[in-house]
Amino acid sequence: MANDRTPSGSTDPETLKDGRLFSISSTNDTAIKAGRDGVIVEDPVTGEVRTVSASFTIDQAAEKRLVWKFDVRILPTLAIMYLCNALDKGNLGNAKTAGLEDTLNLKGHQYNTLLSIFFVPYVLTAPFLAMVGKKYGPNRVLPCMMLTFGFMTLMVVAAKNFAGLFALRWFLGMAESAFFPLVIYYQTTFYRRGELARRLAIFYAASNIANAFSGLLSYGVFRIHSTSLASWRYLFIIEGKVMLHGSSDRFLTALGSFTMIFACFAYWYLPYNASTAKFLNEDEKQLAFLRMQMDSSSVVNEKFVLKDAAKIFKQPTSWVILCIEMCLGVPLQSVSLFLPVIVKRLGYSTVKTNLYTVAPNITGAVMLLVLAFSSDLTRLRFPFVALGFAFTMTGMVIYACVNVTSQLQVAYFACFMMTWGTSAPSVILDVWFNNNIANENRRIMLTSVGVPVANLMGVVSSNIFLPQDAPKYFPALITTAAFGAMGCLLTLSLGAWMILDNKRRDRKAGRKVKAQDIPTEMMANGPADPSYRWFL
Repeated sequence: MANDRTPSGSTDPETLKDGRLFSISSTNDTAIKAGRDGVIVEDPVTGEVRTVSASFTIDQAAEKRLVWKFDVRILPTLAIMYLCNALDKGNLGNAKTAGLEDTLNLKGHQYNTLLSIFFVPYVLTAPFLAMVGKKYGPNRVLPCMMLTFGFMTLMVVAAKNFAGLFALRWFLGMAESAFFPLVIYYQTTFYRRGELARRLAIFYAASNIANAFSGLLSYGVFRIHSTSLASWRYLFIIEGKVMLHGSSDRFLTALGSFTMIFACFAYWYLPYNASTAKFLNEDEKQLAFLRMQMDSSSVVNEKFVLKDAAKIFKQPTSWVILCIEMCLGVPLQSVSLFLPVIVKRLGYSTVKTNLYTVAPNITGAVMLLVLAFSSDLTRLRFPFVALGFAFTMTGMVIYACVNVTSQLQVAYFACFMMTWGTSAPSVILDVWFNNNIANENRRIMLTSVGVPVANLMGVVSSNIFLPQDAPKYFPALITTAAFGAMGCLLTLSLGAWMILDNKRRDRKAGRKVKAQDIPTEMMANGPADPSYRWFL
């Protein structure tokens, strides 16, 4: 691999090798050659010749080796971190089926309030923590957040009443607020746009696996009876700590908190970004930088400027994305928080209810991977987001309409459809709008607002499954289905508009150009640039 550029981003000719020309992988519609001042690119729309800073020969074999190093180093670590995050956040639903309300003497809508309050600090603090993550690095901020929410989850064991659990849920929401937005942004600094969906899906599948594991773990934990603690408390102890089981049927702390220990490991292990990773050699760092400059960011490792980041809200499409996030949030949180309650209506005992939540969550993870890999393969996003919405909407409608007693298998199958459609839209929607934002500041801003907006809709979810509607919860199921239908409609409408806008731009330019034909370094101005094309 020939090297003309340093990872610092300098375009000073003194940093380039004198006058040498290098070949570079180009697209069908963009004429590219490399020279002393960078890569000379003929704008596929205007015909204008522009100079971009990257100047490398891309060796495909070397690139595959580089991506594999990222996959091995980053994805397993992030997946385990998110597994702990999802376990810590979602185990309250399992605890409810084992008598949490009775133990803490919860009255009326207090359980729903406990679910709702989590999302208030989640939304309020997410943008600020995301900004901190952009400034100091997600590799530092994410482990610190993990350390905090692990501790808060462990403290749930000590909660004696509504007030104590209320306070813990508040701080848990703060600690987890920017976790997913920062992970999304972090992965965009390592992977090309066309590589992102399946990587993020592998990471996000940990959430489904966590829900499945939580159900399986609950199945075992809720069989504990010879103890002075309520069985649901052990769910938080085991998920917060690594325990040893002694002959006296007591759980003794061993090795401290797994979540907190792994947070310390992640702080040491995760790299700051692709172009400065210590496990790469110099040529690999240069290649990593070029990949991001060509197919991810307009300026790699851009310094955070709030005024510049806020400009993303001047784009009308950003507000449509936020509306879709709102529609996504209700089905996502309803399934996450109330699947054990929905399954319990099928007539199973508390123990079996938690066991029977395992299979739907596992198939949800599989469907997520299928849709995400298909999205990367086809380079299409919005059809798969819409399909996910359709799955959940259909599952909710089927479950609401069937007679659970006489059509038990159909009702259980509907639970599978619910999980098929919750994870995929969340991942692919976030990938979709990130693919269309080359400016790193604006990307982290919209992500840090959009993801919490989706989670804020947990306030709706946690207040539509009301005790007086049990066991059918018909209003909640129909409300959730309605949000799914609206999300599907908005997604298809936005996708159709992007197709028409791309065609309009093609007609004006007199030639057909695809989003992947334009290096992201030329997309700093976003849709205002005539050469911009929407990534569909």
